Amino acid sequence: MLAALFALLLLLGAAEGVHHRRNLARIPIRIHVNGTRGKSSVARLIAGGLRAGGIATCAKTTGTEASMVLPDGSEYRIYRPAGANIIEQVRIFDTAAEFGAQALVVECMALQPLLQSLSELRLVRATHGVITNVRADHLDVMGPDEEDVGLALAGTAPIGGKLFTASERYVDILERAAVDRGAEFTAVGPEEIASAGEHLRGFRHLEHAANVALALRVCEDLGVERETALRGMWAARPDPGALTIHEVEFFGRKLFFANALAANDPESTEHIWRTILGWLPDVEHRVALFNCRIDRPDRSRQFGEACVGWPPADAYVVMGSGTYIFARAATRCGLDVTKLVIAENQSPAEVFETLLERAGRSALIVGMGNVHGGGEDLARLFRNRGTAKDLTEWM
Repeated sequence: MLAALFALLLLLGAAEGVHHRRNLARIPIRIHVNGTRGKSSVARLIAGGLRAGGIATCAKTTGTEASMVLPDGSEYRIYRPAGANIIEQVRIFDTAAEFGAQALVVECMALQPLLQSLSELRLVRATHGVITNVRADHLDVMGPDEEDVGLALAGTAPIGGKLFTASERYVDILERAAVDRGAEFTAVGPEEIASAGEHLRGFRHLEHAANVALALRVCEDLGVERETALRGMWAARPDPGALTIHEVEFFGRKLFFANALAANDPESTEHIWRTILGWLPDVEHRVALFNCRIDRPDRSRQFGEACVGWPPADAYVVMGSGTYIFARAATRCGLDVTKLVIAENQSPAEVFETLLERAGRSALIVGMGNVHGGGEDLARLFRNRGTAKDLTEWM
């Protein structure tokens, strides 16, 4: 009986493998996007550019929300009854093939280095690989060092295809991986990124020049003219984790809540922190809000160590779980303990009240660290109580 069941499972697995390979053949352009930061944004930018160029394109992102973007630009949230698993990419290819997609842009959802490589070699088999950047994040899985992150990300270099990157670091590692797999390698340089920066005002959300430059290079390689691709990128719906600012009037107090929770590495977050401080220099208080997760201890430590070197805040409010990791790292690096406010496991309403105590008559509150683990609930509270600001007035 067990032998028969085992044989049946093998047959079903083989049949599914044949079906997936057929779907791969039906979608001639397969783009696998990996990297530390900006994967979801770059995937959406590429898909928008290709759609504008007349290429029927689906995209799948796994950033703030796992979403499937269809060829008409509409999208739906992916339901995961058993949690995230890279095997769901098989279902994504099935859906894209049913919609007649000529191109599918897939964000890499694997963290374990072996699974990243398997995702590319067995599931995606990309014609175009994209690695946005290499930075120190998920060191508990891909580390212990930043160079190890580069080695892990290099596992998604495609065989015989093309690999693109806008990374400033460990480009040699990525290039070696491309050569090893017979792929053509393209590194987007500083001049190209600076040129893309001229087009950022076309976006109604904060976008990064490196992301745009990288997406443009991929679209141009696939025959879409630069201006056409840009129009598609400007029109594309941003990732739910894109920076937003909501203004809240609360009993005579004015609060500006900047949702930068999706920026998970200190380098990207510092850039956003400095940018927003420049946009709103006249507020009375500046509050750095860090959402911690007990299952992301390295990230909490990194943020605690790094934030001490940023332009200072008037208060540092730490919410979520495992906040002691952030607090210990920050105070050891010299953070004034009187500015530190622990809001461990508080509800969104309780965190809001804690923030009010540090707000004065006007305050800029920048949420950072992690979207999940309470961050998205707090962001929703501010979104429901406030008015969204048009970021183009500052950019």
